[in-house]
Amino acid sequence: MEQHASVTSLVIVIIVAFLTPILLHRFKLNFIPVVIAEIIMGLVIGKSGFDLVHQDMWLETLSTFGFIFLMFLSGLEIDFKAFSNSKKKKEILPSGKEEPNRLKVATIIFIGIFFVSLGLSYLFVLFDLIENAFLMTLIISTISLGVVVPTLKEAHISKTAIGQIILLIAVIADLVTMILLAVFVSLYGEGHGNMWLLLVLFVVGILLYLLGKRMKNNNFIKSLSTGTVQIGTRAVFTLIILLVAVSETVGAENILGAFLAGVLVSLLAPNQEMVQKLDSFGYGFLIPIFFVMVGVELDLQSLLSDKKMLLLIPLLLAAFLISKILPVYLLRIWYDTKTTLASAFLLTSTLSLVIAAAKIAERMEIITSQMSGTLILVAVIACIITPIIFKKLFPRESAKEKKLKVVFLGANQMTMPASRELQSSLYESVLYHTVQDKSDKNIADSLFKINEIENYSLDTLEEFNVFDADIIVISTGDEEVNATLSITAKERGVERVIARVESPDMHETLREQGIEVYSVFLSTKALLRAMIESPSVMNILTNQEMSLYEIKMMNSQFEGMTLRKFPFTGDVIFVRIFRGKDSIVPHGDTELHMNDRLIVTGSKEYVDELKRELEFCEYC
Repeated sequence: MEQHASVTSLVIVIIVAFLTPILLHRFKLNFIPVVIAEIIMGLVIGKSGFDLVHQDMWLETLSTFGFIFLMFLSGLEIDFKAFSNSKKKKEILPSGKEEPNRLKVATIIFIGIFFVSLGLSYLFVLFDLIENAFLMTLIISTISLGVVVPTLKEAHISKTAIGQIILLIAVIADLVTMILLAVFVSLYGEGHGNMWLLLVLFVVGILLYLLGKRMKNNNFIKSLSTGTVQIGTRAVFTLIILLVAVSETVGAENILGAFLAGVLVSLLAPNQEMVQKLDSFGYGFLIPIFFVMVGVELDLQSLLSDKKMLLLIPLLLAAFLISKILPVYLLRIWYDTKTTLASAFLLTSTLSLVIAAAKIAERMEIITSQMSGTLILVAVIACIITPIIFKKLFPRESAKEKKLKVVFLGANQMTMPASRELQSSLYESVLYHTVQDKSDKNIADSLFKINEIENYSLDTLEEFNVFDADIIVISTGDEEVNATLSITAKERGVERVIARVESPDMHETLREQGIEVYSVFLSTKALLRAMIESPSVMNILTNQEMSLYEIKMMNSQFEGMTLRKFPFTGDVIFVRIFRGKDSIVPHGDTELHMNDRLIVTGSKEYVDELKRELEFCEYC
């Protein structure tokens, strides 16, 4: 009988986790993060609602694994390229001022957040609302990368100066507060005072990182990365379990080991396919179970019946906001008031680490279950309202003024005409080439504007701000140089890097690092074959008035809309839709979804208008 009840509870949780995103989409509640919706659904089926689910071994095990994997993905989300990107050449802001040093400003702001949080925590202690100021400081000062990153991407500002500053603040907060949580457990947990044992965990982590770095490009390991072996995925799960085991052995919480595993994998720069696999497994199975169970275990009746807990909810929300607004106001030196306030509200969002700290403190009997529930409830409320306020406050830029900057390295018969034809309301193309003979220079300058540089060294390219681009096309006369520069550009945070490489072996190596490659020989051969086999298709590809174009769907207004109801009926035809690895033949009932890549054909003027609407509209 007990086993039957156990299976029933598990089935209910799985079904709820499956239905939650469907219901969000059906009722157009996309402003609510899915993980928050899962907690709310947990409230409905748990202690605060119909009480359909009861904790058992299966649910406890899967929920724990979900928590561990969530912490792993939190570490994996930390993009250390953001620190190197902060060294880019400074740009001029809309205010007319030169942008600040991103890393320096982000560090100063987080230090401010931490000390304001410390002061507010002591006020809570003074008024006998909480007992442990250290714990409360961690909870108030932490920031959720899982909310900040997608919100910045949705607003199309993740690559801008202000977006990078917000991201850096969140990254620093995530790292520091997680480390301090480990210190908290060492100080107040069983066997406290053995904080030096944490060094063992970090030493093990460093050794594993060095081993992983050495093995990453090993040809034997690469040969085991496909088919049923999937050695990379196996290595990741081995790393997680190993560091979780070491973490528990030295007296730290298992989530610290999982978080450290995520950080190490992020430092090893895995390919995007690997990251997508891990995200799919985590957010598709384990993590939803954890968040639903968080809601199941919350008892709102007992929270709301306790006057002290009821008072804490608005006070904690105010503390979250005050701790961010005061330090973030430093940005007012460079940005307008709306941008500064919007940034502060977005940084108020917090979730994963608050849940972690609350659960750990409850298990250590430092806080009551009611206090733990209150902290989680406040985090949920903050995650719902702060992204919405950010979107309302953040200044909207005219989509028509936004251009993608395309940099070409190397002037030749392909890059020169391509750079010229790309000059439009959508693209700003810049062509760089090494110093040429005067005779060659005169011919080039008669039709094309070429920016001359001494050489393709890293110092020269940084001096000319070459890496400050949305797309870089590298087509010098030396494929070794092309390969080296493309890897460097990717490391500098350039979103798309296209390199000319003729060697098939080098093709595969660069593709694994997210670099797009092309070969003159292979391209010419493919075009010739297409001309023989499909002359009409070639006519479409080469006709400048009616060519094929790719548009990425980034406008949430059209999320879920069928092509039949699509409001733009101009001179354009949808040829194909690429969704992840799937290729979809579009028809009237085909729905558009975020990040779809639409292949269309039509007049350039209309396609440009469609691009602006789908790719550049920030808040619709």
